[in-house]
Amino acid sequence: MAEPVYVNRIRFASSLDKELADPFDRLSKKTRIPKSRLLDEAIEDLLAKYEKKSG
Repeated sequence: MAEPVYVNRIRFASSLDKELADPFDRLSKKTRIPKSRLLDEAIEDLLAKYEKKSG
């Protein structure tokens, strides 16, 4: 099977707290927003939060 080609994305692997996995899955299904987009939003918020703290 061929590797997928990503134009605007990169692949990375991580792990998730067990208690967050089910709510994250339900949120994705409820909102019909892919988990990758939800992660993008969360990381953007996290970067903004820490940028404000560091100036």
